[in-house]
Amino acid sequence: MAQGEGTYILGNSHTMSDFSDTSSVSDTRGLMEEKDDGKPRSSIPMTSFNFINSIIGSGIIGMPFALKQAGFGLGLILIILVAFVTDYSILVLIEAGRLSNTDTYQDMVLVAFGRTGFYILTVLQFLYPFIAMVSYNVVIGDTITKFIAWIGGENPTILHSVLGNRQFIITVVTLIVTLPLSLYKNIAKLGKWAFLSILLIIFIMVAVIIRLSTFIGTLSPTSDAWQFANYNVSQAVGIMAFAYMCHHNTFLIHSSLENPTKKRWGFVTHLSVLFAMVMLLILGITGYASFTGLTEGDLLENYCRDDILMNISRIFFAITIMLTYPVECFVTREVVETAIFPSTPESPLWRHVTVTVVIVVLTGAISMATDCLGTVLELNGILAAAPLAFIIPAASVMRLRQDAIFSKKNIPAILLMAFGILVAVCGFIMAVINMAEGISCSHGKEPKYCMAINTTDITTVFTPLKEDESRVGKRSLLNTFF
Repeated sequence: MAQGEGTYILGNSHTMSDFSDTSSVSDTRGLMEEKDDGKPRSSIPMTSFNFINSIIGSGIIGMPFALKQAGFGLGLILIILVAFVTDYSILVLIEAGRLSNTDTYQDMVLVAFGRTGFYILTVLQFLYPFIAMVSYNVVIGDTITKFIAWIGGENPTILHSVLGNRQFIITVVTLIVTLPLSLYKNIAKLGKWAFLSILLIIFIMVAVIIRLSTFIGTLSPTSDAWQFANYNVSQAVGIMAFAYMCHHNTFLIHSSLENPTKKRWGFVTHLSVLFAMVMLLILGITGYASFTGLTEGDLLENYCRDDILMNISRIFFAITIMLTYPVECFVTREVVETAIFPSTPESPLWRHVTVTVVIVVLTGAISMATDCLGTVLELNGILAAAPLAFIIPAASVMRLRQDAIFSKKNIPAILLMAFGILVAVCGFIMAVINMAEGISCSHGKEPKYCMAINTTDITTVFTPLKEDESRVGKRSLLNTFF
């Protein structure tokens, strides 16, 4: 391993772990086209751009809902706190790679915890992209049906036909778009759409800001809109953990950086996480301020059916999701291939197609059973993102260091691991409680304020809505203790 003043280099062909070629397949191997030396490299700006693109995804659209779950004041603090924790965990993950002399997440955990740790990581690395694919299907079903409803106007034939059915839309998009794209063995060319994806997300964010002026002047805030904290804090952190999740791509992006010294990589990490945090804060604040306690898990569900600007945003977001879906399918498929067929160098065509179809069909079936994007994001953040981003990197670096577990040097890592465990355990408990109470979403229903916005005082729509809020047990921490 080459070392110098404040430097550490991963991915050197002479120092790669012996496990790399035999025990695992990097979860992102094949997503990038390599240069002649076998290792893609890029400048700090390009590496930062790739990192930002890997962080920002469907989770950003759930940020206003996370503020609703945590409470506005505490939610803002948590978005910033989770950004700092994520930033530190990325640096810890790369340090663990340096200590284990590996350049993939799987190999690092294999060195630190052996086969048991490797298989646990494999399950989590399967769950994260798999549930992400479910969330993408939910978004596709939500956004395209709204877009079709807008195209059809008030025509009941369109609204009540199969074109207005989210299950039908998910099926059609799967067969025509996402499944064919997912069947590619090498989808590196899809990476060229990364810049377009970022532009579309920025367009959506600008559209949400523009629409803030429409709703903030006409839609009165709910009674508990600006309270500091709510009791669903752990679930909100789960959504945020999902939104910031990029650890399954971290080693690949690190190895793509020219001269990846500790200082240069730290700059890329800080810049990327900071930029993502700013975008999450902007969309979270503007989205929540527009609808306060009425905010849905999928923010785009809050906008009226005849809103031209937001319908364009819906279709743009659906396009972004369709192009991202195959990447997650690629990761999921590679995890399955590695776990079940580790000794086979290359998957034959029949098995490649079979595994892909099974994964896509399963995610499609699950997404048809729920229209609650917020719940899906919470579960993915709680069950997969929290362990992958906080618990495993901290536990691995403590295991690989030559210091005592409770040494001063390990205190930040211990706090990081404790944070991840707290989020996972508390979030899971609260998710089960909410499911038991029968909390549901309101997909496809035109919000009541849309019917009132052009006819009467929009504050009149809040009388029937307050009963719904009490039914779902929406309480604040202040109410809990006082």
